[in-house]
Amino acid sequence: MSERDVTPGQLPKRLTPKAIIILVVVILVLITAFSSFFVVDQRELAVVLLFGRYNRKAEPGLHFKLPFGIEKNHNVPTQVVLKHEFGFRTERPGITTIRAIQDFPGESVMLTGDLNIVDVEWIIQYRIVDAFNWLFKVQDKEKTIRDISQSVVNQLVGDRAIFDVIGAERANIEVQAQDLMNELFDKYELGIRVTTVKLQNIVPPAGPVQEAFEDVNKAIQDRNRLLNEGQEAYNQAIPRAKGEAEQLVQEAEGYAIQRVNKAEGDVARFSRVLSEYNRNPGVTRTRLYYEMFEEVFKDAENVDLIDKNLQNFIPFKALEPTVGGGAQ
Repeated sequence: MSERDVTPGQLPKRLTPKAIIILVVVILVLITAFSSFFVVDQRELAVVLLFGRYNRKAEPGLHFKLPFGIEKNHNVPTQVVLKHEFGFRTERPGITTIRAIQDFPGESVMLTGDLNIVDVEWIIQYRIVDAFNWLFKVQDKEKTIRDISQSVVNQLVGDRAIFDVIGAERANIEVQAQDLMNELFDKYELGIRVTTVKLQNIVPPAGPVQEAFEDVNKAIQDRNRLLNEGQEAYNQAIPRAKGEAEQLVQEAEGYAIQRVNKAEGDVARFSRVLSEYNRNPGVTRTRLYYEMFEEVFKDAENVDLIDKNLQNFIPFKALEPTVGGGAQ
């Protein structure tokens, strides 16, 4: 028969009061240590409350606070750009934006100034500039931001015709919406500053209205294309016509100068001939007679000049093509 040890084991030692005190002290020290410090990230600003009342602000870094909840810190991302979307929701932000299938017509469908319906999607980007106001001045911050943004965009769209909203006034709406939103956010002491208002898709509601507007937009594009083509043709034709006109003017001026110079030369030549004629009329008359014949027959070949009063053919003067001048 095998033997078995049935001796009862040692009972755990009872905690002494001293050990309990030491354990409590250690726990209190750890709680105090962990609740006496807080860290503020580089993109944050902390608001510290003392017994629930505002005490101070804390810049990025490691900071000390009174433990056991006497002081509490609330870190606010003041250097982060936040965004709200209206009329759509982004499923995954990144290089490629993926939109949710569901639309939000209650946010985007609105009435224009010429009583047309238009679907406007837009986004706003903003930063928190006053951490205290952001935390304590407005109870439902997100709803307030969205309500004010929708009210401003509806007002600006309602003041304009639909074609202005779709086209020419798009940039003005963005700028004015940013200014009006910031004015209202400052009035309500929300503690934010809008940095960007960007209109996304602006289209008429789906159906016959949208098809009609697409036809109108196509007609506008065709008109702009034809205007551009006409302007291009104008830019090509006008400089060419101006160049040709300038060329004709220059040719005419050159011809005028040539004629004037020739006339002045003829006058000077006539004055010299007249002077010679006054001194010796006979010789001058004969020389002019010969010069006239040379001018008349300068391009003729094998020409013989005879006296018309003679009955027989007697050569008077032979003009050869290679011989210049005449002989008596």
